Amino acid sequence: MSKTEKQAFFSTVFCLIFMISGLIVGSFSEIIAIFLFLFAIFFGGWKQTSEGLQELFTKKRVNVDLLMALAAIGACIIGDWFEGAMLTFIFCLSGFLEEYTTNKSRKEITSLMNLQPATAQKYLADGTLAEIPVSELAVADRVLVPKGATIPIDGTIQQGSSAINEAAVNGESMPVEKQVGDEVYGGTLNLGNSLVIEVTKVSSETVMAKIVKLVEEAQARPTQTASFIEKIENIYVKIVLIIVPLMILLPHYLIGWSWEESFYRGMVLLVVASPCALVASATPATLAAISSSARNGILLKGGAALERFANLKAIAFDKTGTLTEGKPVVTDAVFLQDTPLIRQMIVAMETKTTHPLADAIVNYFDLSLDEKLQNLEIEEITGFGLQAVYQNAVWKVGKHAYDPNYQQLGSKHQKLIQQFSNSGKTIIYYARDHELLAFFALQDIAKADAHQVIHYFKEKNIQTVMLTGDHEGTAKVIAKKLNLDEYHANCLPDDKSRIIADLKESYGDNAMVGDGINDAPALASASIGVAMGEGTDLAVDVAEMVLMKNELVKLQQIHLHSLKLKRIITQNIIFSVSVIGILILSNFFQIISLPLGVVGHEGSTILVILNGLRMLRMPKVLHQNPDCLDCEAYKLRNLGAATPDNNLQ
Repeated sequence: MSKTEKQAFFSTVFCLIFMISGLIVGSFSEIIAIFLFLFAIFFGGWKQTSEGLQELFTKKRVNVDLLMALAAIGACIIGDWFEGAMLTFIFCLSGFLEEYTTNKSRKEITSLMNLQPATAQKYLADGTLAEIPVSELAVADRVLVPKGATIPIDGTIQQGSSAINEAAVNGESMPVEKQVGDEVYGGTLNLGNSLVIEVTKVSSETVMAKIVKLVEEAQARPTQTASFIEKIENIYVKIVLIIVPLMILLPHYLIGWSWEESFYRGMVLLVVASPCALVASATPATLAAISSSARNGILLKGGAALERFANLKAIAFDKTGTLTEGKPVVTDAVFLQDTPLIRQMIVAMETKTTHPLADAIVNYFDLSLDEKLQNLEIEEITGFGLQAVYQNAVWKVGKHAYDPNYQQLGSKHQKLIQQFSNSGKTIIYYARDHELLAFFALQDIAKADAHQVIHYFKEKNIQTVMLTGDHEGTAKVIAKKLNLDEYHANCLPDDKSRIIADLKESYGDNAMVGDGINDAPALASASIGVAMGEGTDLAVDVAEMVLMKNELVKLQQIHLHSLKLKRIITQNIIFSVSVIGILILSNFFQIISLPLGVVGHEGSTILVILNGLRMLRMPKVLHQNPDCLDCEAYKLRNLGAATPDNNLQ
């Protein structure tokens, strides 16, 4: 519990104790009871009153805190000591609940900061270890991370391999296996063997430091609704302060109320007309939404982004790495001849190069090489592929492996090649001398959750668009598979930015989802820029929303969350305005007393805050779209590469 939360809590407790004591003592000593009620008013109201006076003198603004103080004083003037104490107690209680809500969201920052160790074990020049503050680590320093310890800073693994729990960074509870050369993040937990890492970022630039900064900035930026309410609060309070004297004077002279009744009704009006519930309609709910989003791996740079996301009319996606996996996989393998040696040779050749297509083929076969082939020498032919000499034969992989002048394919295989080409797939040939042995179709396939997310947004009547620098054929295939409303191929960064501006003009609030440097202009142009957490630093810096783990399904989750926030804020505003209106009319017709006015007004404030606390829970999103289970990515991941369906003879 923070210092301010403790102050609010103890003020509320002492106010309640003195108020109850005054009620008990009042049966035999009215004077002592009055003093106890005054103590209750003092302990319960000093914090809000001092804050109200400070704002009055420093910012020349009047707020609801001063209205409540004046209402409590007015209640005492007309002799309703208990009502003044009760008003102060309920107002103090609502203030504590609002403080609790704010601190509840800020605890996410505190918990994130606590995940970062204060010290690290650094290797010195002579090889010995020294424990130093993490803030003193520099790029290229070597750090030991024992088993079970929290990784102190971002870096790459130099020695060892281990399972790392990265839930603090991406919200994912399943550990990730890391090996030499892999990147690790400060604040994540080393579950396995000890590691030696090389520092790649100073402590102020780590992923965790950026997360903390983003959440802090988000909580400091109110939504448009909250900003509007804050603006009208000062005007509204001034209007109330003008109307209250009129409420006292006019009924006395025009209707014939007594001075006592007129003053009493003026004090009731002072209580019921205060916009406490209205002021609390948006901010507590928004803070709760930001903190729950951060806990689920979705970072928001302000409540305004969440508010605009609820009004989304169009959403555009980058293709590579956003809608697709970002790396090719073998979707089809056609063997004209098939022996263990043929398969061994292609894996032996492809393991000697770092080309992404080679990685896809090696991962597809997943073979252990014979000892003779492990040291196979290959020749890279730039722009064409690979070749090697083995057992007096020249083995070729790539575009140059198939020469129709030496070998004519049957119509069946020619149709397959044409079909793969029309589908936007890359075709790799494999031959021995001039004899074609096999050919493979590779493609950057759509992510499994891309189907579900596109389906969700289309159901919400939100225009779905794909922007890609890839050529027309590939773009058309991906757009068709995902059932996108429209797509644009061969896009340069300026093209993407222009299209986003056109979408905003045509549809209204729009979003751009991307991960690369080339997406940054479009992310900045959109109403809401959404960056994938594993994307470039520039994309993350420009965007207003960051998906820490590259899961598109988080977009569906945050959209549902934003709609929930919009509903709750709307409910709160309608409810609070309705209560104020009903209480004002009831007071004018002399239906309610001051105690009922206090309960009605402050009770509505408490209910509004409690309703906002519902935003601490995010909606759960599962793979509910049946079509997703038939998607290509699902099959390739779960059926395996060597099944009859994928291996065509």
